[in-house]
Order: sequence, then C-alpha cells, then structure tokens
Amino acid sequence: MQYINYYQSPLGKILLAADEIGLIGLWFLGQKYYAYNLSENCEEKLLPVFKQTKDWLDLYFSGQIPEYMPAIHMIGSTFRIEVWKLLLQIPYGETVTYSELAKMVAKNRNSDHMSARAVGGAVAHNNISVIIPCHRVIGANGSLTGYAGGIERKIKLLELEKNNT
Repeated sequence: MQYINYYQSPLGKILLAADEIGLIGLWFLGQKYYAYNLSENCEEKLLPVFKQTKDWLDLYFSGQIPEYMPAIHMIGSTFRIEVWKLLLQIPYGETVTYSELAKMVAKNRNSDHMSARAVGGAVAHNNISVIIPCHRVIGANGSLTGYAGGIERKIKLLELEKNNT
C-alpha cells in the first residue's frame, strides 16, 4: 500500500509518498515526473515517516543541516538506484558535474566510461527530491541545468546550502 501527505515548503507545496518501508517520493507540485510511478490507490495518511520527513525538511529549509536521514525506499532500476546512492554522497553545500558523477558510476562498475547523458536521465528521475540531492548536480561548465523541480528552485536550494556551510 502507498500513502501520501503534503508539506508546505518555502519553495512551494510538496507531495510526500511512502510505503511500509519508507519514503518513496518527494515532489514539488507540478514538477517534471510528478508522482512518477505512484499508485492511483494511495491513501492520505500521516505516517511516522511523514512526520520524520517534515521535521527533516523544517530543519533543512531553516538553514540547518539535518543530522539524520528519514527512512527512504528507493524504487527504480538498478542503474537509477546506483546513481541515487551516489547523489547521497555529495556533501551539503557542494556540487558535482554530470560528467564527474558519470566517472563515479564508471569507477563503481570497474569500467573506463559511463555516459553522462545516461547518468543525467537517472538524476532527472530521482523520486525523492531535496533529500536525495539531485539539485547538487550541475553542467560541465557550471551551468545550472536539468532540475525536474525547475531551475528557480535549484538556484534557491543551492543558495540556501551555500549560505549555511
């Protein structure tokens, strides 16, 4: 069974989704890939994981670095989950490029090369925005590209982190 709840962030309303294991989705309303793979038979309910996630988001948006991670349940292909786990390793207030992230994937796979475009597709389909920090991935020239929640939000998230590191 999947459950949903909502959170009002300074950057807009957020849909939270969870199952019995943990948080499976965190999307800004109207963003690209909104509620991707979410069942139509969801029940709106305040679960402990939603309370934990809302507390995490309150800390984050107030400029504090949360010292815990809400229970999450990554649902996706093996490749996407591999990329999302690497996103979790990007430190607060720092960024990496898509090509740097592709090199990390290649290294994990003992390969000489990984397509930055393929990595970008996995980053774009991250279902747990903000907490799995896909906003910390930037273009090779430092450009702020490719955030499903919108470039304006990506800028605000990076500014929040840069101002509090």
